[in-house]
Amino acid sequence: VQLQASGGGLVQAGDSLRLSCAASGRPFSIYRMGWFRQAPGKGREFVAFISWSAGRKYYADSVKGRFTISGDNAKNTVYLQMNSLKPEDTAVYYCGADLEGTLVPGSVSGFDYWGQGTQVTVSS
Repeated sequence: VQLQASGGGLVQAGDSLRLSCAASGRPFSIYRMGWFRQAPGKGREFVAFISWSAGRKYYADSVKGRFTISGDNAKNTVYLQMNSLKPEDTAVYYCGADLEGTLVPGSVSGFDYWGQGTQVTVSS
């Protein structure tokens, strides 16, 4: 599975960005798609994921109410609408896919594949 994320950039605090990610390769095997991020000097942090079969969405507490994940199962494309961005949201954002159904909220270990990431920088 190949994943290509796009949509990052440099914005000011309070602004919005929309990230997009398309999966190719074995998209019919994907149970869930989502996002995680990694800030400089920090570990990977779960952001959100969507379950294709149930349509349920899960978010990290740090982004709940500000970020919205959505997607198109038929196209294996997932989006992350990020509103009210804060400087602490600055990170490389990665799109990931779960092919084994092991992804759980709050964890990134269930992502089986991920793309190269897109940089999001929020200035104060």
